[in-house]
Amino acid sequence: MDIRRWFQIIATMLSNAYWKFPLTHNLYQGPLKSVCLPSLNCYSCPAAIGACPLGAIQHFMASLRTGLQSGFYHFGLYVIGGLGVMGSMVGRLPCGWLCPFGFLQELIYKIPGPKFRISQRLTNVKFIFLALFIFILPFWVVDDLGYGMTWFCKFICPAGTLEAGIPMLLLVPDLRTLLGVLFYNKLLILIVFLGWMVISQRPFCRVACPLGAIYGLFNRSSLFRLTHDPDKCTGCQACFQDCPMGVRFYETANSTNCIRCLKCLRQSCQFDAISFEIGGISQGKNKPDKKKPAVA
Repeated sequence: MDIRRWFQIIATMLSNAYWKFPLTHNLYQGPLKSVCLPSLNCYSCPAAIGACPLGAIQHFMASLRTGLQSGFYHFGLYVIGGLGVMGSMVGRLPCGWLCPFGFLQELIYKIPGPKFRISQRLTNVKFIFLALFIFILPFWVVDDLGYGMTWFCKFICPAGTLEAGIPMLLLVPDLRTLLGVLFYNKLLILIVFLGWMVISQRPFCRVACPLGAIYGLFNRSSLFRLTHDPDKCTGCQACFQDCPMGVRFYETANSTNCIRCLKCLRQSCQFDAISFEIGGISQGKNKPDKKKPAVA
């Protein structure tokens, strides 16, 4: 099995390592729950041992107004700083190697059936989700006390519905009496994405994931970056055909959509045109060729 697949399996198990929930019928509330995971994993999932960075940012934005009014200048910098450090080091690599929901999308895509590509224009929608649902609405739309809400978690996130909403309904049947339009709306969103996952690769990652949008902003400036050698590239487009994110690497190396799965480097390119660098130092096959000594 591919080494990346092992990373995805292990990361999923470690992110959801609280296996007592079938007995306790409750969430893990230990000290690790105050630590944000590097990938999308719902805080309310009964097996989750950490927090979702998107939820943490929304909570911060939702309470920012009252905090400023009361003189409590707490800006949640550890969350934003943590994402910044991760992004500055490896860009969007956590999406390709650590994210449980990304892993699920890849598995579902293996279901036989017609396959369709996602328009590149749709891939910019995730930045709208990031700006609107993570920052603007939680801060701008508030109640009488000045507090906002976690808009993306509450109204959109299909990962939360799958990992937390449905399992908790099974564990605590009394919660079913509280079901309303909100839950069924989120259930519909989940069903749409699950169906989309069968016919297109990673649709949620490409179109709607705000966390992927954040990490993607670092792709072109991170310490770990992919490199393209146009002199060795034949234009065969094998990297594009194999890419789970539909990236045309030969046109836009280190695109904001690239999840650094390295499939193009390890499997697709047969001409050593793709490599990687760390801190500007080339580590791969397309290092400049050493000049051979002249023959006397």
